[in-house]
Amino acid sequence: MQDTTIANLMSAIPLPALVIDRNERIATANADALTLLGQQIIGRHFTTILRQPDLAEAIENTLRDRRPRTVRYLSNDGAQDTSFDVMCRNIEQTPNVMLTFQDVTHLEQAGQMRRDFVANVSHELRTPLTALMGFIETLRGAASDDPVARDRFLAIMEDEAGRMNRLVGDLLSLSRVESEERMRPREQVDLSAQISSVLNSLRPLGDSANVVFCYTPPDTAILVPGDPDQLRQVFTNLIENAVKYGGSGGEVKITLATSPRDPALRAPAVRIQVIDKGPGIDPMHLPRLTERFYRADSHRSRMLGGTGLGLAIVKHIVNRHRGRLRVESELGKGSTFTVILPL
Repeated sequence: MQDTTIANLMSAIPLPALVIDRNERIATANADALTLLGQQIIGRHFTTILRQPDLAEAIENTLRDRRPRTVRYLSNDGAQDTSFDVMCRNIEQTPNVMLTFQDVTHLEQAGQMRRDFVANVSHELRTPLTALMGFIETLRGAASDDPVARDRFLAIMEDEAGRMNRLVGDLLSLSRVESEERMRPREQVDLSAQISSVLNSLRPLGDSANVVFCYTPPDTAILVPGDPDQLRQVFTNLIENAVKYGGSGGEVKITLATSPRDPALRAPAVRIQVIDKGPGIDPMHLPRLTERFYRADSHRSRMLGGTGLGLAIVKHIVNRHRGRLRVESELGKGSTFTVILPL
């Protein structure tokens, strides 16, 4: 086969690919392989380029017995670790072996995310379960005849059971939102009415925290295509968080404004802002606030009954509505959570 034909075939392979000849040298490689492994690899012995023992062994064995093999190759693209499944295949009627590199980094990352998620859920459930088991053992033993201790322990057990119930509820909400994220809602929702309803339901929480809600509804209804229950969940979560974590400022302000062309969406949109005057959030935490189980203040969040999933749920709901979520905060000057939704 002519060299030009081989080069054309190599360039047509949609993966990084190279050929190793009978002398164990790299005979040819396509552009993707040169980008992955280096521009000067042709003519080099493969062990000087592919130094990982498992891969080198697979190549040597395939050169010897002509049997196909697949092995994992680990690399780094300068920004993150990457993983490739390398397929070693004999080229029929030649002594050469072709290698193709399939990027499976996204699969590795998805697997790691699942493992982290299971570990986080297990950790979040273990703490209240351990407390419940300990109090049950105490109530059966030393405190069985102590009504004061029994009432105190039962109250704590109720709190821990409520915490587990909230966690399970948030997990179910997150699962449901993720499953529907690609399905854009079509029902028309009046945002002003939704926010007013949420504020009425959260009024007792605000009163108990000595927080005043400042909200001036617009003169006319503002309608957006959306899921009313999910949008209510977004506003409830953000306003409740503002009261719990930013309520020391004594005021939570909610604004609602439309724009004929919002710069974030480059289209007509509405912006809902929840602004508090609390202690603010350290800037180092802002990029990770919407991660599952990430807490800027773990101890305080747990004390206030937080599950660490609220903002992750908000992010997925906003994504389903093709919107944007923005967080701005400065220590000592409060926080602003902005939800941008297309009209």
